[in-house]
Amino acid sequence: MKRYLIFAAVGPFIGGFLMLVATTYGSGYWAQTNAAEVAKLFVVFGNTLQYAYLFGVVPALMIGAVDDILFHVKRIGWVTRLLIVGAIGFAVAQLIYGFQRSDASVAQFILYGLPGLVPAMVASWLAHKYAEPQEVAAA
Repeated sequence: MKRYLIFAAVGPFIGGFLMLVATTYGSGYWAQTNAAEVAKLFVVFGNTLQYAYLFGVVPALMIGAVDDILFHVKRIGWVTRLLIVGAIGFAVAQLIYGFQRSDASVAQFILYGLPGLVPAMVASWLAHKYAEPQEVAAA
């Protein structure tokens, strides 16, 4: 259960921020950036955080379910699981957000996949660190 809570808490937060950065970059807003514009980005992120959780909890829980399924496959180590979950998160985010852009450059492809890749990998690592039972050393 901790695994799903970690994915639900971390996924929309990081994914929402990366999606805001991707759309900001895609709109050409980052051409001339100063400290005030970066501060404005964080204000917008704070104002839109509720929508990131509203629309991001279900996909984060779905990626958490994939991580949970892979956790129960004993042949797969935690690093391999982290990479598989990250690749699935990248592919899903690219499929969801990739069709919304007008141009098809490599930078846009990567930017619209990162909101799935980074939160999935961070949450999977946190789940490995805090949600999995730790083995006790033999005395």
